[in-house]
Amino acid sequence: MKKAVFPGSFDPITLGHFDIIERGTKLFDELIIAIGINAEKKYMFPAEIRKKFIEESLQHNPKIKVVTYSGLTIDFCKENKVDYILRGLRNPADFEFEKAIAHTNRHLSSIETVFLLTAARTSYISSSIVRDVIRNNGDYTKLVPKSVRI
Repeated sequence: MKKAVFPGSFDPITLGHFDIIERGTKLFDELIIAIGINAEKKYMFPAEIRKKFIEESLQHNPKIKVVTYSGLTIDFCKENKVDYILRGLRNPADFEFEKAIAHTNRHLSSIETVFLLTAARTSYISSSIVRDVIRNNGDYTKLVPKSVRI
């Protein structure tokens, strides 16, 4: 059984994340959406709300499990017997950043990182853009799954 972890803060989940998750479930038997908790980071939405957003938007897919975690992603993977990390790439800057993390993870473990390019229709969307639109009372509904529409 091929299991992968798609880690992130998902603050909030976007249609870009949703696209990677949907496509990732075609590659893996189980996909764990792992919401990272970093005590030093200030989030717009609490972890339990982010988890709820994700679970509601993906409840139709039995291959998906949603959890929260803290610490290193590779430690989470080892504890859950996961051999793959799934990451989405929007642009060259994402690639450079993610490449460094993937090399580090491979150096510290046997866990492989699998990259998927985001769909062109969602490649401009990021959680930070969504948060900025929300803070400024803009129409963010075209950027997120229906479950995030608050």
